[in-house]
Amino acid sequence: MTTHRLLVVDDEPDIGRFIAQVAEDLGYETRVTTTPDAFKRSYTDFTPDVVILDVVMPEVDGIELVQFLADNGCAARILVISGYAQRYLHNTKTLGEALGLTSVTAMAKPIELPRLEAFLAAA
Repeated sequence: MTTHRLLVVDDEPDIGRFIAQVAEDLGYETRVTTTPDAFKRSYTDFTPDVVILDVVMPEVDGIELVQFLADNGCAARILVISGYAQRYLHNTKTLGEALGLTSVTAMAKPIELPRLEAFLAAA
């Protein structure tokens, strides 16, 4: 059985830890970052097959990170999350698909445990 690799970027450390714990309980190897620079370094070093990224963060927004993933030929399943307007989530998802990312899902915060588990279990 192949271990899936999850990379999370969220400026709220508690949310990153929550997601990581859920993923680890499902057998994932996880890495959690809180800044865009750490995310980019980890993406290159860790080669995740699932990425969860917060769309609204102080230093960067999800659109820039979606662009980074597209520019780097990301084939991972991507989940964009946000506690802000649903429209922003939808726009980020649509942009990711337009840039050629193959699997982009959007989920509003607070993240519902059953939905997160279902997303992770589908990998």
